[in-house]
Amino acid sequence: MADSLSGAVPVFDSHQHLFPEAESEPAALPIIDSHIHLYPEAELSSLAWYTPASPIAGQRSVDEFRAATGSPTSLQGFIFIEADRKNGEAKDWTAPLQEVSFARRVVAGQPRAGEGHAAGDAKLCLAIVPWAPVVLGTAELEKYLAAVEAEAGPEAWGRVKGFRYLLQDKPLGTGLTDDFIAGLKLLGRRRFVFDVGVDQHRRGRAQLEEMVEMIDRAHDGVDDVDEKVVFILNHLLKPDLTTISQTDPSFIAWRTTMFTLGKCRQTYMKLSGCFAEMPDSLKAQPTEVIFSALLPWLAVLIAAFGPSRIMFGSDWPVCTVGVGEDAWKKWHKVVDMTCDLAGLSYEDQKMLWAGTARRAYNIED
Repeated sequence: MADSLSGAVPVFDSHQHLFPEAESEPAALPIIDSHIHLYPEAELSSLAWYTPASPIAGQRSVDEFRAATGSPTSLQGFIFIEADRKNGEAKDWTAPLQEVSFARRVVAGQPRAGEGHAAGDAKLCLAIVPWAPVVLGTAELEKYLAAVEAEAGPEAWGRVKGFRYLLQDKPLGTGLTDDFIAGLKLLGRRRFVFDVGVDQHRRGRAQLEEMVEMIDRAHDGVDDVDEKVVFILNHLLKPDLTTISQTDPSFIAWRTTMFTLGKCRQTYMKLSGCFAEMPDSLKAQPTEVIFSALLPWLAVLIAAFGPSRIMFGSDWPVCTVGVGEDAWKKWHKVVDMTCDLAGLSYEDQKMLWAGTARRAYNIED
């Protein structure tokens, strides 16, 4: 296959400069935040991870997101990613559909009292990525897609661009069952993307290896390239950033996976989620120190995917844990420094900050 994920892994020196010097350009770069979570106070109990002690317990609204970003004029909008609602092992769709209803209210500009968004915020929500029971196979997934369409209504269904089913906390092998692979192929036929949530840091190399096999199998036998499901990889696949060493086996395994996935044109990577994988001592450091520590990972990412398949994402509000309310601005600066070090052209930077998200999620200009 043209998109086969097998083959040798190139050797990469993170100290090499991969691109020519960046071009100067006076215009502000448009920004799309490709990964944020929103949830109203009234629905906190529906979140699978919620406890009153959680540092991100409490409402997270568009108003708060605006405040976190400082509302730069270049911020064109965000992509609403499901926040892990309770689902009864994929068989209870009440809370996930409740989340779709909330997203519809954001998109329609019809907030309930106290939800923290207004009619004028509707244009900011550029795409919605709800949860989906991919693990149940095609028959149940078809039923669920119909339920999402009914819940989203004409106001929001057109902005549902893909779905997510977290594999990071599931038993090994979950993403390799025949039902799961069939579900992914169904999403591809329906032109939906699939957001991939795996966790190398806590689950080890096996999750990376299974994910590569999952992607290969999902594309196997699909002759029409337009029907091959697009995979959008969340948070650099959550590498272990507590051990800053390029000789560590976990880094080598992650690097190998990056170059393998980089060969598949139907995969995109979110430059997001790194704060959650760092030790607390690093989170508290100035941005320049964080950037320096992340350099081996950032360099591999750019070498493997290039700016046309990398997109900026904040992972707000998760990014604030252990970092503080300035986390969005801090991560924005890390990504900006990455663009400078790589010497990305203005056009390449436009892709990384907004263009890649538009392309991958099929968002109209």
